[in-house]
Amino acid sequence: MPTRRKIAAKETSGTKEEAPKTSRSTNSRTITLKVPQTPVILLVLALMVVSFLVGVLGTNIAYKLNGASTTAATTPGTAAGTGGTTPAVGAKVDVANGHFPALGKDSAKVTVIEFADFRCPFCQQLFTNVSPSLQKDYIDSGKVKFYFRQYAFLGPASTVAANAAECANEQNKFWELHDWLYKNQPPETDTSMYTVDNLTTQAGNLGINTAQFKDCLSSNKYQKKVDQDLAEGQKAGVQGTPATFINGKLISGAVPYAQFKAAIDAELAK
Repeated sequence: MPTRRKIAAKETSGTKEEAPKTSRSTNSRTITLKVPQTPVILLVLALMVVSFLVGVLGTNIAYKLNGASTTAATTPGTAAGTGGTTPAVGAKVDVANGHFPALGKDSAKVTVIEFADFRCPFCQQLFTNVSPSLQKDYIDSGKVKFYFRQYAFLGPASTVAANAAECANEQNKFWELHDWLYKNQPPETDTSMYTVDNLTTQAGNLGINTAQFKDCLSSNKYQKKVDQDLAEGQKAGVQGTPATFINGKLISGAVPYAQFKAAIDAELAK
């Protein structure tokens, strides 16, 4: 007898379930075969994979547009890290000045402390768009003293750059290398610049003793200081870079200069 497809209806609580089957009768015996479900299962799995990939793509697009890490939500314009609890808006945090030389006069009424990573593109934006006006309007006039602290968290290349800054500081050339690193910062995916040999060559162009610098950098002489800055930043509630404290009050991200100006003026008016 030829094979034929049979739709069997099953009554369950007044609801019909239709199950596709193929039946064949041979000598009064019925053989019932289920239609393979493999194509349906494969389709469901394919849809799940596509949904996952779309989600990952969307997250990475958001990262590029907003400056947020795919591992942590942060203020737009901030490279995300892992720190302590972010201080409440307007809350004052006790933050030490660190060990690098300050810009400005010791008598300045307002203290500005920046935690940053030399490979962070948003820190570079802050350096380019905010620092010149901050220097001209407040530091040079004696109203603000500015301190830089390391928050090297963007991988091994960040650690190399941080150690290079420490080695430059050993020869009283911290700010010279600080500025050079930001002015010559490559795309975040390009880490080729951050090697002992490359940075030693550039240090020499800044008037730094290359033999002393290379020995310092290759031995990670000041790694404990790099680690200490990172730990103290986390303790202060830094979640990403740049993180700037104005008399202990946190401003997260590469925000417009006007926001820094308003915060500083408010402190000066007290």
